Formats: sequence, structure tokens, C-alpha cells
Amino acid sequence: SHDCLSTQFGGEPMSYTRFSIARQTDGDNSHVEMKLSADDEEGGEIGRPEHLHAGMPPPRRIGKNLCFLVMSALLLLLIGFLIGYLSYRGRMQEPSRCLDGSGKCEMTPTTSYLADDDETEEEEISGPLVFYWPRLRDLLSDKLSVEHLQDNLRQRANKYSFEAGQSEDESIASYIHDQFTSFLLDEVWNDEHYIKLQVKGSNNTVSILENDKEEELEIPDGYVAYSKSGSVVGKPVYVNYGRKADFQKIQKPGVSLNETIIIFRAGKITLAEKVANAQEAGAVGALMYLDPSDYENTDTLVPFGHAHLGTGDPFTPGFPSFNHTQFPPVESSGLPRIAVQTISSKAVGKLFSKMQGEECILEWKGGVMGCKVNSTSKMTVKLSVNNVMVDRKILNIFGAIKGSEEPDRYVVIGAQRDSWGPGAAKAGVGTAMLLELARVISEMVKKEGYKPRRSIIFASWSAGDYGAVGATEWLEGYSATLHAKVFTYINLDAAVLGSKNVKISASPLLYTLLEKTMKGVKNPKKNSETLYDRVGSDWVKTVVPLGLDNAAFPFLAYSGIPVVSFGFYNKDREYPFLGTTQDTVENLKMTDDLYALMRAAAEVAGQIALRLTHDHELFLDFERYSEELLAFQEKFLPYNEDVKALGLTLNWLYFARGDFQRATDALRSDIANSDRENRIVRRALNDRIMKVEYDFLSPYLSPKDAPFRHIFFGKGSHTLQSLLENLRLLRTSRDSVDVDMLKEQLALTTWTIKGAANALVGDIWDTDNEF
Repeated sequence: SHDCLSTQFGGEPMSYTRFSIARQTDGDNSHVEMKLSADDEEGGEIGRPEHLHAGMPPPRRIGKNLCFLVMSALLLLLIGFLIGYLSYRGRMQEPSRCLDGSGKCEMTPTTSYLADDDETEEEEISGPLVFYWPRLRDLLSDKLSVEHLQDNLRQRANKYSFEAGQSEDESIASYIHDQFTSFLLDEVWNDEHYIKLQVKGSNNTVSILENDKEEELEIPDGYVAYSKSGSVVGKPVYVNYGRKADFQKIQKPGVSLNETIIIFRAGKITLAEKVANAQEAGAVGALMYLDPSDYENTDTLVPFGHAHLGTGDPFTPGFPSFNHTQFPPVESSGLPRIAVQTISSKAVGKLFSKMQGEECILEWKGGVMGCKVNSTSKMTVKLSVNNVMVDRKILNIFGAIKGSEEPDRYVVIGAQRDSWGPGAAKAGVGTAMLLELARVISEMVKKEGYKPRRSIIFASWSAGDYGAVGATEWLEGYSATLHAKVFTYINLDAAVLGSKNVKISASPLLYTLLEKTMKGVKNPKKNSETLYDRVGSDWVKTVVPLGLDNAAFPFLAYSGIPVVSFGFYNKDREYPFLGTTQDTVENLKMTDDLYALMRAAAEVAGQIALRLTHDHELFLDFERYSEELLAFQEKFLPYNEDVKALGLTLNWLYFARGDFQRATDALRSDIANSDRENRIVRRALNDRIMKVEYDFLSPYLSPKDAPFRHIFFGKGSHTLQSLLENLRLLRTSRDSVDVDMLKEQLALTTWTIKGAANALVGDIWDTDNEF
């Protein structure tokens, strides 16, 4: 050892050593590279001496050189171990720092979504360009252009109609296809569907029959698709907004609505739901109008609508409309069996003046003078509907930016393209935002070098005015694969209908991401604050439930895909021209800060899409459904004794909720303890996260008979809301409760939740059938 030490301090070193730490391109900075001069690299580094001594050492110093090499190797091994340990320790501390809420964690692409975006320290890394989230967010914001949004919306100007499958719809479809191609998207394609639509035939009429005379009330220019055709006559009855609660107020003992024609004003619920309520009450026809108290300056306007209580082509329920000849002649159970027509509020005022009956209660009175509930005279109303069925070919247009790591996993951004009238607010705004997002994100990829991990698909839907037909047919056509590949749908339809309030509809899985996104987008009404400042910390309480009139609904309730729909509106005042011939660009421009609002909504949508395709871990808050289940459990608790009196129990339902809670805890633990640099592990974990929404579709129902199978957001007796309503009936009308149906509801709901818990756990050997 004395010889070795003397050699080290006094002798001449006979070898050159290089030590380097190089971060690998996939983000692992623990790779240690050690090279000795004996491992002579071809070419060498700039400035590196090829050989410190070209000649052989003297024989007498071979022992000392050997000793020096041994000491050097041991020292380098020790240094390498220390650096490797510190690097590993640093990486393992990052997730815990993110999880403990300190927020001081580096936002590399491997960071969990629990991290804070704003305290990011970028690390200088050699090799391929790495886009940290704050930089990506700012790049999106910088590139979004109000001028481009204006140009895109201008395509809607001076056009009367974009009816699905007609020339204007096909023309704008071709334009969007060309735009996607010019943006250099990786793939651009069309999807054809052959559907049945109901269109206006000869004039529909509304008349008043009195004293054997027929007086024409109105020949409306609008119509209601999927109405029953023919003529009906009945006594007029006004039922406010046509909600179930409104019908319950008017249906007193001894009061029958059979053979009546129901009048209701637009708003609160969809037209299809109003019609279904009227049909259930025994009516033969229904009339809807825009009340001036809700819709200003619409006295003579007649809106377009559809009466199908569902989405998609009602003549291929559960099937894709690729070719009608391939399927038996079936119809959706959601088609109405009564005649339906829209009329103007001016015509309703004249009708009220002819009705000599009970005056409306105060809360039912709108902006039409002389409101009457019914008519005690012999006066009746005649409704003639002459709509006809037609076969139409429609086109959905798609463009895709492929992911670099998981190209078979997609986020879809979509907008309705067609409209019965000019459709500036209904379809123009969303289409303008869709084109701008496609341009900007493609530019970020093609010019700036950003590589999303997962794919982004841009979709332009046709026949949205008839009940999200284009979107639903796409979902039905590829139902076997889409639920396993599409992890989020972002809806851009009708994103600006006002300026006073923010309107949000979303799956609970996206609440956390939405909140972080709003914190990173400026409020267009006040640049010094963010959208989050505008909505406040209790914004979740203002989330608007998804309805049948939202194209995101079939994605969530039919396919089990998380969705978000974000926009601006006036909570106290509806946009008056939606679905009418006056939904023009000029009228839309009367909205304060129109283009700034469009830009803000596009930025929210763009940030959500980018964040979901940027991070290693899917930014879906799967733990949120535990809170949603707990909220329902609290609503069920008061009925424990009522259920017990029937020989049943709610305990199994509560146990299933507990199992789901434990499953989310297990998944969170698996994520925290996993190697996030391992692509196979990451994909397996993300697949478990992706399936959460889908697993809340009841597996005990046929998609053909009950398409909206989601137990939280679907329609039917399988939903948690339907179960709650049945439990409430135990208190108010016990004799009307079908005990066998209640028993089935409890069993199927319990096993749907238990199945979701088992799927979340992962491998089959980690699950069991015990509660």
C-alpha cells in the first residue's frame, strides 16, 4: 500500500480517466458512464489526448502502475455508487414532494398530475428537446390567434343554411378537409354514414277551430324533426316549461290531459324530454315557443328542433348507419308518437286571447300577455304536420396528430358543423375553434418540435342538429375499440352564447385538470385575473349536467369516455337566436368580447388536450368517483329503515362503495411505487385509469335497448338517480313501488360498482368476489 500511495502522489500516472453523467433521452438521469483510456474510443472527444504515453512503461514500474489502476478503479466505483444513489434518491423524492402538497417538484414529462405547474425549475439537458409543461402552455397561448378565429367564423357569413347532407354542409366539409391537409396533420380522412332524416315537406299549419270555423293561427317556417306526421285536434293546455314537475302541478285528481295539445315554452330541459312528458300525460300534440322573458326580440321567430329522446339515427338504434340495408327495420323507442311543432310567441299570444279558462299562476307567467292554463270553451286547436323521411349521406371529417409513444391512445376534440339555419353560434363558433386548435397544435409539433406522447384527433361532425347523429354513429360504428382507445372527448359546440357566466359540463374524472387549466388561462373580461378567479373555488357546484342536446353526452353515457364541455353564456338570459334563421354572424357579434371569449374557450380546450397527451401519467382524477359515490350514499342513508321493512338492505351497496374506495387507494399506491420510466408499467397503469369511466356502464343492459348505460349520467332504471327516486317513493307513495324492480335495481347497481372496483385493482389475482 505504501508503494501505491507513493505512486499516486509522487509517481507519473500512466492512464487517462473520463467520468460523465449523461441523461438518457427517455428522462432517466441515473445512467453513469465511465471510460478509461484503455477503452480507446474511435475519434475521441474534442481536445482529448489520444495517448498520454505512446511507449511502453519501464518494467520496474509495472507493479506501481497496477496498484495505481486498482486504487483509481476503486475510487471511481465509490464515486459512481454515490452519484447513482443520490440520483435515485432524488428521483424517488420527487413523487413524494408532489404528493405532500408542497408543490416543489420538477415538471418533467414524468411528473404526476398532482404537481404544481408554477414552481418549475427546468434542467439543462443535452439531447432531444424536452417540452416542460409551463413552456408548452405558454406556446399554445402565444400561437392562438383572434384573427384566425375571425377568419374561420367568417365562413358562416351570408349563408342561409347548412342542413346536414345538403350542398352547404358538404361544401364546408370539403373546406375543413382541405384545411386539415394544409396544416400537415399526420392523417386526414372522411367517415361516411347513410342515415334517415325527417325534413319539412309541404307547409305545417296551426289552426283554431271554433263555432265550426277554422282560423289559421300560423304557418311556421321552422319544424320539429321526427314528429309524428298527420293532423290532430285537441283542447289547448299550457304547462310552463313542460317539465315533470310542471305536469304534476296541473294533473290534479279528476283532471285529464288525454286528447289535449300541450303548449310549453323553450328552456330548462330539451324539447325531446318535454315531448316525452306530454306523450306520457296522454296528449296528442305539442307546441313549443320562445318566450320573450327568456329569449329577447324573438316575437316572430320559430326555432328548429328534434323530438327524438336519444342520439344518433333513430332508425338504426345501437347500430352504425353505414348502410341501412344491412339491418332489420327497427326504430328507437325514443321516437315520439304525437305530433309536434314549434310556433312563434306572437302566435301563442293570439292563442291565449282565445282561451277562456284559468289564468296561469305567477311563476308560470312569461313574457306573453294573457297567459291561460286551459280553455273552458269549446275552442280547440288543429295541428297539421307534413314532415317526410329522406335518406341522406353525411360526412364526418377527421384529422390526427399521432403520438410518439402511444399513437393508439387518443384525445378527441370535436365540433358540430351542420345547422338548420346559419348556425353561427350553434356550429360556427365550435368549427372556428376546431380549425384554430388544429392549426396551432400542428404548428407546435411540426415547427417547434413538440412530440405528444398520445394522439390528438380533430373531428367535424355532421347531423348534430338531429341529435348528435354524426358523433353517435361514429361511436356505434367503432364501439368495440373506441372505449379502449379514446380517453377523453372535448366538445366545442356553442362555446359562446353570452359573456356573463362560465358554463361547464364534465365528467368528474376531469375536474382536477379543469381547475388547474382555469388557473392557467386569463379571464377575457379582466386580464389581471384567471378564469379560476372568475368561477371561484366552489365552481364544481355550478357544473351543468350533460343533456341529450350536448354532443358529448353519447361519448360519456353510451361509450363510457370522459368528456368536457366548456364555454360562456348568460345564466339569466338565453341566447335568443339559437336554432333559428337569425343565428347569424352579425347577431352573434353583438356578444361582448366575442373573439376574446372564443380564444379563451379554445385555450382551455387546447390546454386540456395537450396536458392529457404530454404527461406520462394520464391526468384523470380517478379518485373523484369515490366522492361521487359517497355523495349518493349519504342520500341513500335516510331510507335504511324503509328498505329494511321490505326485507332488503342497502349495506351491500355501501360495501361496494367501500371496495371502490380501497381500489382507488391501491391504484394510487401502485402509481407512487412504480418505475415511471418503464413504458410497459406506465401503459398498464394508464390503461387502468382509462377504464374507470367505462366500468360505470352497466354490463347488465343491452346497448340496443338501453344505450345510455352509465349509472351516474345515463337514462333509465339502472341509474343511481332512478334508484334514489324509487327510495323516495317508499315515503311518499309506497304502494306505487315495484319491490321486485327495487330489488333488481339494488343488485345490479351493487355489482356494477363492485365490478368497477375489481377492474380498477388490475390483475385478476388481486381481485375477489367478497365485499
